[in-house]
Amino acid sequence: MLRWLLREWGVVNETHNTDWQSLERFSFGDGPALADALANLVLAGKKRATCWAESDGPQTYPGKRMVMLDGAGVPRAILATIELSLRRRDEVDEASAFDEGEGDRTLSFWRRAHRRYFERLGTYSPDMKLYCERFRLVTRINLSM
Repeated sequence: MLRWLLREWGVVNETHNTDWQSLERFSFGDGPALADALANLVLAGKKRATCWAESDGPQTYPGKRMVMLDGAGVPRAILATIELSLRRRDEVDEASAFDEGEGDRTLSFWRRAHRRYFERLGTYSPDMKLYCERFRLVTRINLSM
């Protein structure tokens, strides 16, 4: 049971060989620098959640596995969606902000950073709806092996 819980939160990698080359690929953020920063947070075990504007659609579902790319488009890890919910921006709570792993991991930091991010994308609204995803790190991808 303990090993399962540790694996669920990305502390222990699964040992089976997943054919990651057939999986859908994505990167976090809106540019290479942010993609690198957020990928590094995932690999460090700090980032276990993300969100995006409702207008972008659901993009995933619980159980779906995808390959996370870094800012250069290099595959770095396989992530699996644990949970997906749709909520208003003001319904995002401290736990979700903490699990996103960014900055000081507080809700106030999350609100400021995500407002700037969605303003850059031209999608910000105080009452916007967000798809909020929790995920786990299934395994790291090491291309040098």
